[in-house]
Amino acid sequence: MRVLGISCFYHDAAACLVDEGRIVAAATEESFSRVKHDSGFPTRAINYALREGQTEIGKIDAVIYYDKPMKKFARVLHTHLDHFPRGLGPFVRKMPHVISTELRVPKVLKDQLGYTGPVLYSEHHLSHAASAFYCSGWDEASILTVDGVGEWTTSSWGVGRGNDIQLMGETRFPHSLGLLYSAITYYLGFKVNSAEYKVMGLAPYGEPRFVDQVRQLIHVADDGSFRLDMSYFEFERGQRMYNEKLEKLFGQPTRPLEGAELLQFHKDVARSLQVIVDEVMVKLATHIVTQTGARKLCLAGGVALNCVANGEILRRAPVDDIFIQPSAGDAGGAMGAALLLWNGLLKKPRLPRLPTAYLGPAESDAEIQATLDHYGAKYVRLDREELLQRTCDLLEAGKVVGWHHGRMEWGPRALGHRTILGDPRHPEMRTIINMKIKMREGFRPFAPSVLEDQVSEWFEIDRPSPYMLLVAPVKAGKTPLPSITHVDNSARIQTINREQDALYYDLIQQFFRRTGVPVVINTSMNVRGEPMVCTADDTYRCFMRTEMDALVCGPFVMLKDEQPALKLKSAAEEFGLD
Repeated sequence: MRVLGISCFYHDAAACLVDEGRIVAAATEESFSRVKHDSGFPTRAINYALREGQTEIGKIDAVIYYDKPMKKFARVLHTHLDHFPRGLGPFVRKMPHVISTELRVPKVLKDQLGYTGPVLYSEHHLSHAASAFYCSGWDEASILTVDGVGEWTTSSWGVGRGNDIQLMGETRFPHSLGLLYSAITYYLGFKVNSAEYKVMGLAPYGEPRFVDQVRQLIHVADDGSFRLDMSYFEFERGQRMYNEKLEKLFGQPTRPLEGAELLQFHKDVARSLQVIVDEVMVKLATHIVTQTGARKLCLAGGVALNCVANGEILRRAPVDDIFIQPSAGDAGGAMGAALLLWNGLLKKPRLPRLPTAYLGPAESDAEIQATLDHYGAKYVRLDREELLQRTCDLLEAGKVVGWHHGRMEWGPRALGHRTILGDPRHPEMRTIINMKIKMREGFRPFAPSVLEDQVSEWFEIDRPSPYMLLVAPVKAGKTPLPSITHVDNSARIQTINREQDALYYDLIQQFFRRTGVPVVINTSMNVRGEPMVCTADDTYRCFMRTEMDALVCGPFVMLKDEQPALKLKSAAEEFGLD
């Protein structure tokens, strides 16, 4: 039996194919369309999943959508009627799209793919819960989901046992931790549903001077339940997230989008917000495990991508362990919906913990070579040992190296397959990569990839973090690693073992033998405003548009200064940078 899960029409559209319980493929539409956070129907992602599963749409037994569109429509209708006439304009503008897409999923499937089989519907937060619990490998666990909003729910909690998920409590719209975070994201001059992670990265540069102001926006009970003071917010009534009252509360106007200079004020607001998010998440986790008795915790929803809060849960809540699915946001709902049908509704046997995060597309060596030859690239082909030695030579020489191999990662984090590498000991490496390659803000930290068996020697953490979703302090007394150590002495850690990825593990092991440091810089291969690269074509173009020094793509190694000129607008030119 083949089950196809899909998520789309809000943001981060995706598809996941489950064949007899095995997760065959999972990918976001943005990987193929090259439109960041693409929300459209995931035709390309579905076609990829079908190819990977060596099947066709007519052989899919059921499609399951990650949401209940009619419940969401009812919430939108109810909300706008409650605020009539102010809500009329946004309602009229929004409805044609909703009616032609979310409310007609079977028709879209037929028109786009020719699919006429059964179509089922999950619920948004149930999809989140399933994406974490059924991938956790645990027979029993508490479950917490937190995001902006699904149909009506903005956070939910419950317990999973065997094949059953029981959601026991929820917070309902408009009271939303995710929407509070998005509102402050916009107030600080960053894009909503896109740049919340920038606020998380900015927070350590600030002081919690505005905690009292944030507390006026959200009232938090001892059990973690919360309510927003809606007199500060507008997202119920119109197109704006908040009103002038919020600006008066903080004492400054909204920073222009990606515009004016970031002041200490903005950093302090970000830090104050993070303090409250940490508090809510720790209180929720504590309450949930106390109520269920299950001390292992599964997390999902967009707020579960806040790896700072995840680390605080581990340190401050009475949990034994946590599991966060690598694609914890809306894209992960496609996987959750498919597993809900297979494990939850059909009661089929569960598989062990998610075996790999590398569920996206790959190309053969011949296909990669054909792409490089198309561009006239100058490269050498190396065997495995030579490839590792050459890459380590480049890293030790202070070079920035693009690293592309195997299947693409599932989720927003690069985990060593579509990655930019650097030497973490290099004091200027973070600035070099931020300014010359990523074309992004200099305050943004880079993550370390570290050998799993060495992580506790170098960081204050006692467990693996395979999906880069935990933050922990860097241990004192080791070789300084300035390029992966954030201003508050923390790092967002990815651990790697040989079972996950033998080639990437052996590369870091080789670097460890040569330098005494079992860590490399790992950041996603893309420039600002673009999705992570997917194909060899994406990768070579990214290489040529930026100031990367070298590229390892499959078994092929190439140096920038040996490449023929391409008529491509550089990333610096595109973004108007020197």
